[in-house]
Amino acid sequence: MAEINKRVLTSIVLLLILGASIFNKLILSLVSVFVIYQILFEFNYMLKKIFKIKKKNKHFLLFFILTIYVTFSIVYVWLILIGDNSNKILLYIIISTCISTDIGGYIFGKLFKGKKLTKISPNKTYSGMIGSYLSSIIIVILFFKLHMDLDKLFYLIIIASTISQLGDLLISYIKRKAKIKDTASILPGHGGLLDRMDGIIFSVPISLIIYSSV
Repeated sequence: MAEINKRVLTSIVLLLILGASIFNKLILSLVSVFVIYQILFEFNYMLKKIFKIKKKNKHFLLFFILTIYVTFSIVYVWLILIGDNSNKILLYIIISTCISTDIGGYIFGKLFKGKKLTKISPNKTYSGMIGSYLSSIIIVILFFKLHMDLDKLFYLIIIASTISQLGDLLISYIKRKAKIKDTASILPGHGGLLDRMDGIIFSVPISLIIYSSV
């Protein structure tokens, strides 16, 4: 099966799981626990590759910080989804922005290629970055224009897309240091869970905090 077909099928399955999680608290709770475990497992795998045996203290410290951050982020999302508050629509907008940012970056990068954005990740290009912003703006405004003022919606999209792309670059940098292509092989065509959630895991809590504090 072609790589693109694997990516598409896996993405459809992930979207179905996401949809089921939104409407069922038990599924949401089980998925949340699994996501925390798997992301920390993949982070630990990369840190082991980077620090090996000689730098256990740095490995432990970074893993401890990441454990707190990842757990906080997932629990924060879980609390929003099981509750009934205004942050729920913000969460949907940010997640939609991250997904469309990822899709737009991938498609535009493949179609137009062009100059590399940074040495950190050779697959990231300026055309991909532009595509990330354009796709997230168009798609998210199309679906959420009735739920928020356009100026506020545009502001939130730019924040979420920017942080999502920075999160993607950060994980790419860590993978480069660990000398690995993917964080795992759990998702056919994508790699690890962190390979797909790198933007979301950073963008959701940080974007919510920034937007709510302004």
